[in-house]
Amino acid sequence: MADPSSYRPSPGQIPDSPGVYKFRDEHRRVIYVGKAKNLRQRVANYFQDLANLHPRTRSMVTTAASVEWTVVSTEVEALQLEYTWIKEFDPRFNVKYRDDKSYPYLAVTLNEEFPRVQVMRGAKKKGVRYFGPYGHAWAIRETVDLMLRVFPVRTCSAGVFKNATRTGRPCLLGYIDKCSAPCVGRVTPEEHRELAEDFCDFMAGRTGTYIRRLEKDMTQAAEEMEYERAARLRDDAGALRRAMEKSAVVLADATDADLIAVAEDELEAALQIFHVRGGRVRGQRGWVTDKVEAVDTAGLVEHALQQLYGEERGDAVPKEVLVPALPEDTEAVSQWLAERRGSQVSLRIPQRGDKKDLMATVQRNAQQALGLHKTKRASDLTTRSRALEEIAEALGLDAAPLRIECYDISHLQGDDVVASMVVFEDGLARKSEYRRFQIKGFEGQDDVRSMHEVIGRRFKRYLQEKERTGEWEQTPPVSGEAPHPAQGSPAPADETDPREDDGRPKRFAYPPQLVVVDGGQPQVAAAKRALDELGIDDIAVCGLAKRLEEVWLPDDDDPVVLPRSSEGLYLLQRVRDEAHRFAITYQRAKRAKRIRTSPLDDVAGLGETRKQALIKHFGSVKKLRQATIEEICEVPGIGRRTAESVAVALASAAPAAPAVNTATGEIMEEDDGGTP
Repeated sequence: MADPSSYRPSPGQIPDSPGVYKFRDEHRRVIYVGKAKNLRQRVANYFQDLANLHPRTRSMVTTAASVEWTVVSTEVEALQLEYTWIKEFDPRFNVKYRDDKSYPYLAVTLNEEFPRVQVMRGAKKKGVRYFGPYGHAWAIRETVDLMLRVFPVRTCSAGVFKNATRTGRPCLLGYIDKCSAPCVGRVTPEEHRELAEDFCDFMAGRTGTYIRRLEKDMTQAAEEMEYERAARLRDDAGALRRAMEKSAVVLADATDADLIAVAEDELEAALQIFHVRGGRVRGQRGWVTDKVEAVDTAGLVEHALQQLYGEERGDAVPKEVLVPALPEDTEAVSQWLAERRGSQVSLRIPQRGDKKDLMATVQRNAQQALGLHKTKRASDLTTRSRALEEIAEALGLDAAPLRIECYDISHLQGDDVVASMVVFEDGLARKSEYRRFQIKGFEGQDDVRSMHEVIGRRFKRYLQEKERTGEWEQTPPVSGEAPHPAQGSPAPADETDPREDDGRPKRFAYPPQLVVVDGGQPQVAAAKRALDELGIDDIAVCGLAKRLEEVWLPDDDDPVVLPRSSEGLYLLQRVRDEAHRFAITYQRAKRAKRIRTSPLDDVAGLGETRKQALIKHFGSVKKLRQATIEEICEVPGIGRRTAESVAVALASAAPAAPAVNTATGEIMEEDDGGTP
């Protein structure tokens, strides 16, 4: 534990202007990021008598070994820089909200020539219009199904769209009038884009215009005795009304607002957000976080605003943000939100009326979420603690293995050999620590040798980190021995980390208490041998064999058999299965990438755009191979020299064996755009 006075800066060193400060630990990792209107006053508060500090603040300053700061011009800049650094360094003492699941959005890909409506999860993409988030993907699909009657926008994937364009036949939705079938030219790109924009307008809350238009057209069709058309328009209007009914009106003035509520206790906080657009609740999401820093409700709200809108622009930031408590610097936060939206944003606490009533509903949801989380966590914590204790007892460990790493080898008949490393901390997966390896030391199928290579590479990196930070005490090698990997021998080229010591979490800096390998005695022996060669003797190793779920230890002829009802065995199985999933996913991706290669990849200067232009013009690599140089030159953007290079590359590449339909014996024509 460090003494804060040992790194306390003198008062004259700290400026009294706005800025952002970072605390680092003895290994130069950033452990806390904060901002201040006046750096001198704020930083000085951390160096008062430890007895006067909040317990969490006391823990932070005694863990830290240095403090540094950056001066900025305005408080808005400080807010933005604080968010950027928290995202970059992932400090352990900052409050960070994490979703308990990936929420689905209704997305319209306006960045494509023919926009597509689909369900999307994960990071948002530029040029895509998002609505939501929704609690369930099926809710999005029900809404879309109703709206396609009126706005028949494309919903098919790129492969289905391409195939329909090639064959001249639309998919089923095109035949039942739930798609305008731009793939076969029923509508122009401009007409289809207009449909997509109308779809977005309706989803954004501008609903009355379209329903009134349908009702007017229905009345006119009835007057002209076009009763079938009038009935179809009546059904279309009914479909839109049913889509609107799926999100009830909660604010009568058609408000666009986000309502944020916080439920908290001494240790944890739960956050709930209702997204209201056009007066209707369009989405809901929730976060739960540990209160690892001394922070009040206003601070929790400020952190939530940073995470919620830090990556957003334009209409994704609503006109109103309603909160239970205003951040300490409300003016700076409001200005930051306004800059991201491009217009004024109202940040306030609702005082009366419908908005206050709705905020009470959001607050009840937050309280319920916190209660459910604590109940689940208490149950999970008890189970995980028992599992770790059972593992420690079965393997003869001195303490429960709080960090477990598991390794698995994956390949297809000796090709594309890869390995995975997954990490579980306190019995829970820590996906940010997962790593993938390509086997480079040899070619072919040898799981034992592959395991030895992977374990050696991983822990060689660990020793290098220890040496760099001064934790590894260098000792001269015994006469006749090869130098220890941590004693000056250069690291392999693929294992070096060119990044400077900038405070980011390092890739292999933390050792596990237990290494688990997917396999039996041979794999365990290989892993143990790799650790012995590196001089590491304080990490336990075991293997879990799939056949009988036996646990193997180094140098033991008989396996350890855990009871089938054992929580420890269940945890080891989950760790092993996760390593297998991660490895096989990587292996399949590598294999798919290799299979998708084309002779055109070897043509110097031929980019992806011109490759696609060639395939689109000729229809397939086979037909392109049969074309003359003059015919290749007819493709826009292809000069004679490029055409000659393409012809030479295709002529030198032997065509693949023809595909055969195993059900009929028919030889399939080559018509794909990626392989010869």
